[in-house]
Amino acid sequence: MQRITVSLDDETAAILDRHVAARGYASRSEAVRDLVRDHVGRDEASGQRPAIGILSYMFDHERRDLARKLTHTHHDHHVLNLSTLHLHLDHHLCLEVAVLRGAAMEIQNLADQVSSERGVQFGDLRLIARDPAGDRSTILEPVNAPRPGDFKRAT
Repeated sequence: MQRITVSLDDETAAILDRHVAARGYASRSEAVRDLVRDHVGRDEASGQRPAIGILSYMFDHERRDLARKLTHTHHDHHVLNLSTLHLHLDHHLCLEVAVLRGAAMEIQNLADQVSSERGVQFGDLRLIARDPAGDRSTILEPVNAPRPGDFKRAT
């Protein structure tokens, strides 16, 4: 392990100390390591690199045609979708959380498409470039993933 020295202004050091206390880190060093890993991991999750994405957003299901548009958007990208959680927060507002797997750029494009729909609120995407063990083959590479056209509609 390498030791480095970082100079922070008083306000930034106070922010770091609050972060350390709130998250229960044993030291500033542990917090800084996690912050660096998090930032670098976000940068690495780009382009055609395999990634896992967690897309969360809220929307008013009463808004004209929005629920149908969102459903069609997810169906159009079914190869990326691993699972979706749908919660009714109140009479009108819903929360959806979609777990996605594929190329980071494709996941980002889907998230942008969903988040930019009129009526979608608080769209947020978290991309993870690799699994914690560093073995990308275990969770990031699709295993016998269906391809477009694998499922034909009965006529």
